Amino acid sequence: NIANIKYWGKASVELNTPTNDSVSVTLDQADLRAVTTVAMSKSFTKDRLWLNGVEDEKISTHKRFRACVDGVKKLATDRLGDDDKVVLTKDEIQSMHVHVSSYNTFPTAAGMASSAAGYAALVATLAKLMGAREEFPGQLSTVARQGSGSACRSMYGGFVAWNRGGEREDGLDSMAEQIATETHWPEIRALILVVSADKKGTSSTSGMMTTVRTCDWLQYRATEIVPKRMEEICTAFLEKDFATFGKLTMQDSNELHAACLDTYPPIFYMNDVSRSIVRLVHAYNAWAGGGGGDEVIRAAYTFDAGPNAVMFTLEEHVVELGALMLHYFPEFGNDGGEYVNNAEYFEKIKTYKLDPSLLEATEKVGPTPETGNVKKFYFTKSGPGPQSLPTREANLDPKTGLNTYTPKK
Repeated sequence: NIANIKYWGKASVELNTPTNDSVSVTLDQADLRAVTTVAMSKSFTKDRLWLNGVEDEKISTHKRFRACVDGVKKLATDRLGDDDKVVLTKDEIQSMHVHVSSYNTFPTAAGMASSAAGYAALVATLAKLMGAREEFPGQLSTVARQGSGSACRSMYGGFVAWNRGGEREDGLDSMAEQIATETHWPEIRALILVVSADKKGTSSTSGMMTTVRTCDWLQYRATEIVPKRMEEICTAFLEKDFATFGKLTMQDSNELHAACLDTYPPIFYMNDVSRSIVRLVHAYNAWAGGGGGDEVIRAAYTFDAGPNAVMFTLEEHVVELGALMLHYFPEFGNDGGEYVNNAEYFEKIKTYKLDPSLLEATEKVGPTPETGNVKKFYFTKSGPGPQSLPTREANLDPKTGLNTYTPKK
């Protein structure tokens, strides 16, 4: 999921609860996803996890991993066989170890919500395996939250809020709530420009803790600014008001990174390429408004804790927007190869004829077209929450429970 109103700052590090509400769009798993397989067996001697084909030797004692595994175990029910007889009791499940293999089809730890996708997939898969039964609606999202805060929002599709809670000492009121399904606004599109696939220099958790400690106005944002924005952007999404939705998305992204700059020492997630994309989007919107200074918001950027740009737009403008970005961030080689995730979309943006007046307007602020500044384009839309995949796509050997996933070279 990609947040439109950002979560930045923890109210409780122990419970992994936020200082403010947030809301996001869950993206389509046909384009970007975490694929997670979980097995449990009485023969397993310890919990094990392979991420992107590499085993994490310390995972069995990792606080966030343990919170998710143990949290789902508490909700486990008896497993029934095909004849409806109990083959595994919920008490037996408590003492069993799990093996997990998970990989992402997009960059990991690069500010693209990979941890949110991974922990949501983990909790959803554990829940199915263990027959977990919620004691109240949204309880599994509170378990996912303990793995990665934003993971609670990935438990649902479409437009999803994370209510910060704060009334309960156990944090169980800090949970996700679906505002609208992925089919509510089917024209919404997202274009993601991967500026860097490298692991970010400052982790989100570390950055948040420093910002909370040193940014004087962060609490004002949480109590005075965010509540109003949440109300406005949820209304805008439900009413399919892209102008309001887009402006609030951009304003909140800018405010997140302003808070990072106001952190001491300052945190820099965006880079020069990121900022050039911001300028291009504003120039594009100004051109759409007739060039007289008033914007008509056709595109809206947002940046999480990293340099990679996510741009929301509507279906009617997504080819034009993609062609504009491809003009300034051209593909490697002659055919694009793996540069754009969708071949049909790549062909459309490659052959689209940009209006000369648009190029004139953007050349004043845009970078010199150069390969390498952007590593990949992802074209996607809103999608559902966790989905079950066929057994043939499993990442664990069903006989040994060992990892079978090998990353592509």
